[in-house]
Amino acid sequence: MESFWVSTGVVAIAEIGDKTQLLAIVLAAKFRRPVPIVLGILAATLLNHAAAASLGYLVAQWLTGPAFQVLVGIAFLAMAGWALIPDKPDDETRIRSGAGVFVATLIAFFLVEIGDKTQIATSLLAAKFDSIIPVTVGTTAGMMLANVPAVYLAEACTRVVPLQYVRAAAALIFAAIGAWILLAGMPGAEAR
Repeated sequence: MESFWVSTGVVAIAEIGDKTQLLAIVLAAKFRRPVPIVLGILAATLLNHAAAASLGYLVAQWLTGPAFQVLVGIAFLAMAGWALIPDKPDDETRIRSGAGVFVATLIAFFLVEIGDKTQIATSLLAAKFDSIIPVTVGTTAGMMLANVPAVYLAEACTRVVPLQYVRAAAALIFAAIGAWILLAGMPGAEAR
């Protein structure tokens, strides 16, 4: 259950101000049909994060021991730095109005999420917790917690909390997880 809750919290915070959240706002403003947008985000996230969690789980099966713990810990610290960099909507995220809202959202979110920090975090969390399903469900829940309000509130939701504070909170969480993993992987950590 810990893997679910940690995954949910990490992604919910990291997703605020992310390019996929900006995409949710753009889609909501363009199509003004929240239900198919939310369903498209859900489907795309489940597919994308299931693949990412599976990859992280498989990598964790091949690489074990203290070296792997250090690698995962350093990766989370790198994620902390990445979280401080503001995302901007890419030109490639523009959607043609001829496609259905659901299909447009599904395709756009799936593609934009590839290589995104939340996808990488999903892989790392699956490797850390040695679990695919709870991490996938948790990161998807986190994605929905961040993006559903964005869809319904559009650009008003990003005015509530300045994005620099959200990015700083996400960076602190990633750094804390990275430090926790590194400290837990140190010799004698079990005795503490």
